[in-house]
Amino acid sequence: MRSTENNEGKRALAVAMGMLARRDMSSAEVARRLTVKGFPAMLAGDVVSRLQAAGYLDDRRFAQRWAESSIRNGRGFGPRLRFELARLRVPDAIADEVLASISAEYDEIETLSAILAKKFPNFAPPSATDREKNRIIHYLQRRGFSTAAIFQAFRNKQLKSEG
Repeated sequence: MRSTENNEGKRALAVAMGMLARRDMSSAEVARRLTVKGFPAMLAGDVVSRLQAAGYLDDRRFAQRWAESSIRNGRGFGPRLRFELARLRVPDAIADEVLASISAEYDEIETLSAILAKKFPNFAPPSATDREKNRIIHYLQRRGFSTAAIFQAFRNKQLKSEG
């Protein structure tokens, strides 16, 4: 009976390592995926603990890398990042810590201006229709940018085009 448990443990560890070889994940996400694949929850917890002890799983590292990537790629900022980290089952304390460090490192208006320049290079606020402005405003709000930052970025873009 013992060898069966040992074999299942090795198999669960191999499955988890395969998941992590494809992409970094949170501890909770690895545990959930193992249980979905049919491994007992207790075994999934043991595998997660072993991977954490070996340094293969680190929720803080995962959250930091994921948040930075999201900002660089224009997928989110602020509240959107918090929502996505919660969806990825990153503990609230770690998410708070990561978001605090991210907000100190990335300026919202600069980040937003870079996204505007990349995603909407021909957008000119003074000549844009209300419909076009609203479409872009809603796009940016869905990504977690504040309305105040959006209007500031619009003003900055307008000043650059005038100057």
